[in-house]
Amino acid sequence: MSDDGKVSLPDLNEDATGPEMAVASEPEGPTSRIAGDLEAVFDVPVQVSAVLGRARMEIGDLLKLGPGAVLELDRKVGEAIDIYVNNRLVARGEVVLVEEKLGVTMTEIIRAERT
Repeated sequence: MSDDGKVSLPDLNEDATGPEMAVASEPEGPTSRIAGDLEAVFDVPVQVSAVLGRARMEIGDLLKLGPGAVLELDRKVGEAIDIYVNNRLVARGEVVLVEEKLGVTMTEIIRAERT
C-alpha cells in the first residue's frame, strides 16, 4: 500500500516471472494464475454498470418527465453505489470527479459464492 492509502496494482504487461506477480491467496501449483494466463480474455467485451439507485413509477408518470426533472432514488447522498459486470454485482464504490468527468472508485469487492 502506498503512502496515499491506495493499493498498487501489478503491471500486467510485465514478464510474470517475478515474485511481484505471485498470487498470495492461491496455493502454488497448477491452480494458481498469473497475468499471462489471462491474456486470452483481455479483448473479451463486458458490460459495466454503476447503479446510483433505483426508482419505481408508472409509465404515465415516466412519459411526463422532461428536461430538468428530478427523480427520487432509493439511496441517500454519499451511500455506496453498486457496480455490476455483465449484470452481476461485483463491487461497491463511490462516485468521483476526474478531470471534469464522473468516475467510480471501487471501495469494496463482492466475492460471489461459486456453485
